[in-house]
Amino acid sequence: MPNPSEASRGRGVSMKRPWAVTVLGLLFIVAGLVGLLYHVTQDPMNSELALVSLLRLLAVIGGAFLLLGRNWARWLTVCWLAIHVLISAFHSMEQMAAHAVLLVIVTYFLFKDRSADYFRTAASRS
Repeated sequence: MPNPSEASRGRGVSMKRPWAVTVLGLLFIVAGLVGLLYHVTQDPMNSELALVSLLRLLAVIGGAFLLLGRNWARWLTVCWLAIHVLISAFHSMEQMAAHAVLLVIVTYFLFKDRSADYFRTAASRS
């Protein structure tokens, strides 16, 4: 049986996924799918719809791979949200502020110690 120090360094038993990673992964999947379905059914097919669909698909991919413990998915979801902060600046200051607050919260929960340890041990398992 591995000792606790080995498990905490990712050499022993796999670490349980932090609740924040689970919640954020599921939220990105749901937000991406809902947005994708909305735009595909409401907007006429054009190049703008293709770009919006790609962005929504990236949210789904990011969320799914957060759940799988892939470190790059943390960066993808934070960058995805940062792009939304920039896009929302063209709509209203309120939307931009709301997305900026979400960006700070998501970044905090994905990069705090427990989450960072989870992604580190997941990387060492693969």
